Amino acid sequence: MRVPMTIADFLDRAELGFSSSLAVVDEPVQPAGPVPDSSYGRFAERVRAWQAGFDALGVGEGERVAVVSHNSARLLELLFAVPMSGRICVPVNFRLKPDEVEYVVRQSGASVLLVDPELDEVLSGVKARHRFVLGEPTENELMRFGIEPRPWANPDEDATATINYTSGTTARPKGVQLTHRNIWVNGMTFGLHTRAWERDVYMHTLPMFHCNGWGMPYLMAGLGVKQVVLRKVDGTEILRRVEEHGVTLMCGAPAVWNAVLDAAAAWEGEIPGRDRVRIVCAGAPPPSRTIQRVGEELGWEFTQIYGLTETSPLLTFNRSRPADAHLPAEDRARKLSRAGLPALGVKLKVADSGEVLARSNTVLAGYWDKPEETAEALEGGWFHTGDGGTIDESDGHLTISDRKKDVIITGGENVSSIEVEDTIFSHPAVAEVAVIGVPDEKWGETIKALVVLAEGAVATEADIVAHCKQRMAGYKAPTSVEFRDSIPRTATGKIQKFKLREPYWTGLERGVH
Repeated sequence: MRVPMTIADFLDRAELGFSSSLAVVDEPVQPAGPVPDSSYGRFAERVRAWQAGFDALGVGEGERVAVVSHNSARLLELLFAVPMSGRICVPVNFRLKPDEVEYVVRQSGASVLLVDPELDEVLSGVKARHRFVLGEPTENELMRFGIEPRPWANPDEDATATINYTSGTTARPKGVQLTHRNIWVNGMTFGLHTRAWERDVYMHTLPMFHCNGWGMPYLMAGLGVKQVVLRKVDGTEILRRVEEHGVTLMCGAPAVWNAVLDAAAAWEGEIPGRDRVRIVCAGAPPPSRTIQRVGEELGWEFTQIYGLTETSPLLTFNRSRPADAHLPAEDRARKLSRAGLPALGVKLKVADSGEVLARSNTVLAGYWDKPEETAEALEGGWFHTGDGGTIDESDGHLTISDRKKDVIITGGENVSSIEVEDTIFSHPAVAEVAVIGVPDEKWGETIKALVVLAEGAVATEADIVAHCKQRMAGYKAPTSVEFRDSIPRTATGKIQKFKLREPYWTGLERGVH
């Protein structure tokens, strides 16, 4: 027997087994106004009301519905409502500029656009056949309570469920087509590796638009788990809500956990969630010092994953093993800084070029309306990640050494910017760092460090360079250090190094040597 695996499976189970259980605690302060705390029974009713509303608009199966919103209960509902009815949801990064949002809406061919009230004015020029502002007025106009929506004619696990646009580390973002099967397998595998269960309480510290919140909204619904919505990352607020709601599980980029660590320093009383909270980190390689501090200062369990939007995203998972319990905390943290062991069902290998290749049921169906890019990414039956890495033959763990395009080649030597960043970050005065290659007449490229100092800390360029030379080969140390007030990141915590490099390579034929 073969039964299609679709997103509906998760909500169907939630409604059947956890109809009266609290499903969503919405962000209490937001321009759209919060959706009242709802049970999974009520959540499912609202999902059907959205679907009936799209039916009334004449939005057919396969049509795209774009949503530009901060984390909210409404976005969570739409992540179910749209694909469960055979339509395709396009969650859009709310931090994009209007012309970038316009590109996504146009390139995806979305016939419906829903925007957060806070973004309505700035996105006023972005149009679609049907455009709505999220909130009660739109619900009164669009949602159809009490009307049974038309069923999906032929549920297909290979149908595109969502189109998630990459964060644009190169050129224009591409629309990643994730199927129901991709999302289903990713959710179940995530649940296995995070030890998720019905007594968890999950907080959305990760943007839901980013790869559908890594698939956690679906997994959590399938287990009947309470989901707490956080609109804006704030370290103190995260700690407060962990305490208030009994949160046990969260996902996010290293920047999120650094914000919590900073807030914990001023927190009065015992840190909430000690020996209870599990956090999952990805989006950028975390410094080993951050990993160690999470365990020592927060008492939270740190796990790391590696993946991409194109892989739904889970490819690897890394948690401390019982055999490592005897190791010093610094050594355990260093082991956890690796990407990890392939998740169940994932096959990895490293090409001769050093690029990490992957095969999995979570790998995208293709890039929306970009057949050439799809063929290139899936050449030879493997997904080409664009990341350089190595696999430890002793235990199968993957270590990501760099984005291939971010390897700095100086004097013929390859230098991993991640390695240099990790070393610089271990300096007590450093709060943030990004390492890039800049042009040099003699060496082709030399290493430049862009550094943000911790509040009240003092360090000189010579201090940073000396710190590196004491801990790594001399050719890996930066030849220059530039101190900055901040380092720009995407909503998912990634540093767009091509943007940081641009000013230094202006007028040159290439952006690297």
